Amino acid sequence: MNEQQLRGVIEDVRRGKLSRRAFTLRMIGLGLTAPLAAQMLASSGIAMAAEAPTYKPTKRGGGGSLRMLWWQAPTLLNPHFAVGTKDQDASRIFYEPLAAWDPDGNLTPVLAAEIPTVENGDLAEDGTSVVWKLKQGVTWHDGQPFTADDCVFNWEYSADPATAATTIGSYKDVKVVKVDDHTIRVEFPKPTPFWADPFVGVAGMVIPKHLFEAYKGDKSRDAPTNLTPVGTGPYLFVGFKPGDLVQGKINPNYHMANRPYFDTIELKGGGDAVSAARAVLQTGEYDFAWNMQVEDEILKRLEAGGKGQVVIVPSGNIEHIELNNTDPNQVVDGERSSIKTKHPFLTDPAVRAALNVLVDKASVHKYIYGRTGIDTANFINAPDKFVSKNTHYEFDIAKAIKLLDDAGWKPGADGVREKDGVKLHAVFQSSINAPRQKNQEIVKQACQKAGISIEIKSVTASVFFSSDVANPDTYSHFYSDLQMFTTTMTQPDPGVFMRQFMSSEVASKANKWQGRNITRWQNADYDKLHDESDHQLSPVKRAALFIAMNDLLIKNAVIIPVVTRPAVSAVSKTLHAPLSGWDSDLSALQDWYRDA
Repeated sequence: MNEQQLRGVIEDVRRGKLSRRAFTLRMIGLGLTAPLAAQMLASSGIAMAAEAPTYKPTKRGGGGSLRMLWWQAPTLLNPHFAVGTKDQDASRIFYEPLAAWDPDGNLTPVLAAEIPTVENGDLAEDGTSVVWKLKQGVTWHDGQPFTADDCVFNWEYSADPATAATTIGSYKDVKVVKVDDHTIRVEFPKPTPFWADPFVGVAGMVIPKHLFEAYKGDKSRDAPTNLTPVGTGPYLFVGFKPGDLVQGKINPNYHMANRPYFDTIELKGGGDAVSAARAVLQTGEYDFAWNMQVEDEILKRLEAGGKGQVVIVPSGNIEHIELNNTDPNQVVDGERSSIKTKHPFLTDPAVRAALNVLVDKASVHKYIYGRTGIDTANFINAPDKFVSKNTHYEFDIAKAIKLLDDAGWKPGADGVREKDGVKLHAVFQSSINAPRQKNQEIVKQACQKAGISIEIKSVTASVFFSSDVANPDTYSHFYSDLQMFTTTMTQPDPGVFMRQFMSSEVASKANKWQGRNITRWQNADYDKLHDESDHQLSPVKRAALFIAMNDLLIKNAVIIPVVTRPAVSAVSKTLHAPLSGWDSDLSALQDWYRDA
């Protein structure tokens, strides 16, 4: 699209011939982010606001109890320590960001009074700063006022390496300045196209300074409020049993009118995805069940029960297999999978290439996921203009055998290939979940035919995705050779999503395994591409940088993409639950209600 065409499209928005939402989707298709699309309209004198969902209740409360199921149970309630979606979601009941992402990738204000734009003077045209005006009159659940000091503290807290926050990447390179009690300015060291990272979405949930200040830095894990949250959200904390149950009750002083609708809320953890689906779709015991990683054939059968429906929301989530670059069986300075070690065979390009063609993605899609998981060759699968056209995948056992033969990996007496005394025996771990175990078996069978021995390890989901730094079975420790899980893309921009392969993000004992680079792969070319993307204002050039990053991952078989997964939930037919594939499932919890 040339400049003249772009001006014509913007004029169509001005005249009402094209909706703001349609404009945003078109710009995302060209490689822009939603905030940049909003900035383009704002620069042309057109205000960009997300279309709010219809909310019918006319008073606060009166809705009884909201009962939800998360088959991966939460283990803590501090969003800055959440290494899994379950802990981010549970925290979101009580904590809020300045802004959230709606289903179309637009920003909606939460604790912010409005969304910054060039038009309202809060967004610098050169991308070097953004001013956030905070909503006034908001109080923490204990009655203390929410102010700019809380935001500045959250920046200091998350950016401090000693805190070991999972959100450090969103805050470490910026500066947050208090303008007045209800205004902050986020300053970027260079022009930054994606300014809506700090204080937005799952990384943006704000915790209270007055309760956490004494626990900043190396004392961060000792804060009692890590398990007893005091936030600004629609529900007050009632109780928490880690690995089991989260309970809340209505916040009578919530800062949004007529919200929330429900008097009490319960997030029940544990169990399995099929039981959770059945409890909503077939028996109606629960109102909502998260992350329906259930074989599609089973979902369709359960949906026929008539109590609920399967809701599928587009997202950039990806089920993938990670290959460990370090040795999980060697201990260095008291640490396994240390970057001071080298994996005995997974650092051989031939072994990686062989594994890459031993994953039958088409069968996984056809026989397990159906409409809930589409086979893919890429790590980035949305928005469209960030998706590489340079990659492909194949399932070819004969090719894998030739790759291993040519690299000198010869079958031993037991049929398992070996070289220089090293056997191709890999421990392949994932969380306990029927589709994942079937996927593991498919991979295991193909690998055996090629002479690679696979030992399957299945870990309880609440343990595998736990934020407990002392638990050796978490996916962030990665004490196995291969592992499989879904990485969620919680923004309509790949910047944060692709940060998980940066050398600076390596998970280690030093950062309490909170670094997001769990593969421990380090590549200077990748780091350079990502650094450039952070400050590249041209949407076309920026999209090309992300495609190049994706291609590096695929070329080097750092990971093996399996299926791209939309967000799939089970929802009672009487429940109105706005969902976004670009944010926490509970990002619009204040707008949930039930038909009378």
